[in-house]
Amino acid sequence: MVLLKQCYSGFEWGFAKNRKNNPDIYVSIIDINDILYWILACLTRIQSKTRNIKPFQRAVMTEKMLKFVHLEQKYPHKREASERRTDFNEIYEPFEDQSAADQSARCSQCGVPFCQAHCPLYNNIPDWLRLTTEGRLEEAYAISAATNNMPEVTGRICPQDRLCEGNCVIEQSTHGAVTIGSVEKYITDTAFENGWVKAPVPGKENGMSVGIIGGGPGGMAAAEQLRLKGYEVHIYDRYDRMGGLLVYGIPGFKLEKDVVERRVKLLEEGGVVMHTEFEVGRDATLEDLRKKHDSVLIATGVYKARDLKLPGAGLENVYPALEYLTTSNRHGLGDKVPAYEDGTLNAKDKNVVVIGGGDTAMDCVRTAIRQGAKSVKCLYRRDRANMPGSQREVANAEEEGVEFVWLTNPEAFVGDDKVTGVRAVKMRLGAPDAGGRQSPEIIEGSSYTMDADMVILALGFEPEDLPTLFDAPELGVSRWGTVKIDFRTMMTNLDGVFAAGDIARGASLVVWAIRDGRDAADRIDEYLLARKEAAA
Repeated sequence: MVLLKQCYSGFEWGFAKNRKNNPDIYVSIIDINDILYWILACLTRIQSKTRNIKPFQRAVMTEKMLKFVHLEQKYPHKREASERRTDFNEIYEPFEDQSAADQSARCSQCGVPFCQAHCPLYNNIPDWLRLTTEGRLEEAYAISAATNNMPEVTGRICPQDRLCEGNCVIEQSTHGAVTIGSVEKYITDTAFENGWVKAPVPGKENGMSVGIIGGGPGGMAAAEQLRLKGYEVHIYDRYDRMGGLLVYGIPGFKLEKDVVERRVKLLEEGGVVMHTEFEVGRDATLEDLRKKHDSVLIATGVYKARDLKLPGAGLENVYPALEYLTTSNRHGLGDKVPAYEDGTLNAKDKNVVVIGGGDTAMDCVRTAIRQGAKSVKCLYRRDRANMPGSQREVANAEEEGVEFVWLTNPEAFVGDDKVTGVRAVKMRLGAPDAGGRQSPEIIEGSSYTMDADMVILALGFEPEDLPTLFDAPELGVSRWGTVKIDFRTMMTNLDGVFAAGDIARGASLVVWAIRDGRDAADRIDEYLLARKEAAA
């Protein structure tokens, strides 16, 4: 009887909450969920005290899931800021088995899973969460890997707070989202430890080959999918290591490099041929690759830094973000990097100012902290709520000692030969634009100068001039410089030449590059099989 009264109290709570927040609407979807979850929890407790009601136990399935009503959200242990700011190791400890199972059990197993709908890869998240709860980790990995070529990467660096976790139903009901990214990382790391992750070996070779320009996440995902379909796959990359921005752009405290290296090794074991330090346009033209392969995929990403045309922009010690991050990552990999060793691209004992508000800016400020900077400031012209970067990354940076200077825009760089300061002006948010985003406006008379021994520009990336670089003036590009494709076929204006990832989409997330690489592999397969059938 007491438990039934609790059920009734749940109804009262839900309706009261709704009428308070929405007096013109009797009940909302979220409130219905709240009420139903309360009832399920009460009924489960009744069932646990009534052993002879076994059919109900089979029907409700609340023994292992829906535990968010009494289990709090917990992420893996995060190392103390004072410790982690001294090294480039990942900041989160691995999940323990029981912790991963418990956090997975918080999933509500939604009929319409918004976490899945807001994942670019459309990962079957509720399925592998339930399998994790049940201890069926090999099956959980198989489900995860069926839609994602690098779950160990996306689990670490995806902005889950903007994607799956940010749209979790129980997050919307204020219970705290399921820790999806951490569980995804746990599943895949466990799979590697147990030898469940296999090289992409096809059942049968089909006698056709594909050349992929670019060894980043998009190119690697496409290579794996094409290899599984039986194609001979060659990847051409201008760097000395495969991985693209996963290796040279993202710092080790977010993604340790051995995580990428083991995935590259699997591709090699599967028969994918890697051509490092190979620059298309220098070592071979695009036309040369078209003659060598049955099809070519352009997956170069975008690397050209957006410029900031301000007085003093030509002063020394003003650097683009990628140059700074690449130098740091090369040093961390054990390479001899003169620009780091002589202090040019080393933040030690310097006042560092980073301009930008995206995830690249967060990478820069947190790298500077670890290099021993005297002070690190991040300038952003909007406020915290309108920042494009992950809020989780902002919080991590603040813990480590980064100062965020909101609603501030640079006016000029100060100094004679080298930069000594940044003259900035305060901003306020005005009327929203067509997309609803508020436009920043200058507050007159608010200029001031802050000290700066090093300035890093993290303003985003643009495509390089590929028609010129590839010696392929006939390659079609948009007015933004991205490669033009038919979005149904992903083919460029050149027959048999496809494009995927940032070079076609514009600068975006790693998870979108993986999605595009997978889609491109399917479109290439359809094209080549159709051509083979037509020639038969």
